[in-house]
Amino acid sequence: MNVSGINSGLIKINQNPIQNVGSSSTPNSFSGVLKGYLENVDSTVKQASDLTVKAAAGEIDNIHDVTIASQKAKVALELTVTIRDKAVEAYQEMMRMQF
Repeated sequence: MNVSGINSGLIKINQNPIQNVGSSSTPNSFSGVLKGYLENVDSTVKQASDLTVKAAAGEIDNIHDVTIASQKAKVALELTVTIRDKAVEAYQEMMRMQF
């Protein structure tokens, strides 16, 4: 039984949306980290969209890859929206402070 051939047909998707978050121009700055994270979220969403289109066209036999990619994109977007909401909330709280 050849087990090594099982993974040959799988479609590789971004395993960790936070991975490689540094930007090439300013790797240690907050804006560089934020930009890198948003680019990874964008690529995760695009991969899920591409897999969905391929599944609809009948080009993909394994629907599990499409489902996993869609769920990863959903979680990445939910995390991004939550972070945005918390940042806006913190900004509004700072504006309400009296000195």
